[in-house]
Amino acid sequence: MSSGPAGDVARSTDRPKGETGRGGPARTFLRTADGVRIEAVYDPGATVDDASASPSGAPVFVIAHGFTGDVDRPHVRRVAAAFARYGAVVTFSFRGHGASGGRSTVGDREVLDLLAAVEWARGLGHARVVTVGFSMGGSVVLRHAALYGRFGDGERLYGRSGAREHGGRTDAVVSVSAPARWYYRGTAPMRRLHWLVTRPAGRLVGRYGFRTRIHHREWDPVPLSPVEAVPRIAPTPLLIVHGDRDGYFPLDHPRMLADAAGDQGELWLERGMGHAENAAADELLERIARWAVAQGS
Repeated sequence: MSSGPAGDVARSTDRPKGETGRGGPARTFLRTADGVRIEAVYDPGATVDDASASPSGAPVFVIAHGFTGDVDRPHVRRVAAAFARYGAVVTFSFRGHGASGGRSTVGDREVLDLLAAVEWARGLGHARVVTVGFSMGGSVVLRHAALYGRFGDGERLYGRSGAREHGGRTDAVVSVSAPARWYYRGTAPMRRLHWLVTRPAGRLVGRYGFRTRIHHREWDPVPLSPVEAVPRIAPTPLLIVHGDRDGYFPLDHPRMLADAAGDQGELWLERGMGHAENAAADELLERIARWAVAQGS
């Protein structure tokens, strides 16, 4: 899917506006490279709340939610709370979700939403950024790391100039419950999702039933797939996490991603785990956080 050509609107330089008092979470809106207004929340986390710590020395986790999620969904807030014990956290609503503007392109131009969030996190003083994505968000963090990493070509594809110089890159990537390839319809949940995205009636259900506004246009061109993106992420550390009871994407998806990563990636297959944020136990989230923190040691 595509939302039209990218614009030349500059990235947001907004500082967060506090909601809960000094040192607590703060909310603002960011502007993506193609002009979409994205709602974002910054939580300084336990590390930055410590007077002896500074943002430049603490990691910031930028969380990319799954399709039909948004920054205020309980499962997204639970994930944010888990990571906030290990560093600062930025959460945001993808385009077409929650209070963000635009319409969802189901993983295509969402890479620009993540780019804006990463740049904002670095603008707040964080030297280390870890992107963590779930389901659709898992595919987005893979593509973002490939397109805006050391050898990426995101500027050419999306019209974003100078992203690497402005801090758009990530220092570690965690992809949870992500697809390896596009157009997968091998499970009943994915067949329902394709109906939701491709049919006018489905898009109405998405808007009024799931608070998700979905773009009607098909992808043109088809974006880089997750499995094609993975080899381009190195040398950035990569963790792939998937449940053996995932009802959306069976185990051939994470194995394809791991094979594409080779020695540059790590695969965790979680026994008894289902799909994405709702299925990620607190213990797993803490393990992921510890893995990410260790990448900077």
